[in-house]
Amino acid sequence: MINVLLFAHLKDQVGTDRLTLDQEQMTVKELLELLMDKHSLTNVENVMVAINEEYSVEEDIIKAGDTVALIPPVSGG
Repeated sequence: MINVLLFAHLKDQVGTDRLTLDQEQMTVKELLELLMDKHSLTNVENVMVAINEEYSVEEDIIKAGDTVALIPPVSGG
């Protein structure tokens, strides 16, 4: 199981702040594609992804038991 934490507009689009995926292993890119297809998420190309509190890139591997946080860009003034 992979735990996914969602913030800001991603949380609003999915309707929850966390998901549990029944996957043993996948890349960050595969995760983002799955979430776009299954939950119709938008603007994920600008999202920062952290695996177990470490920022990652699309090629990084997510394994069962990992916690992934999807962090949209934040703007302020």
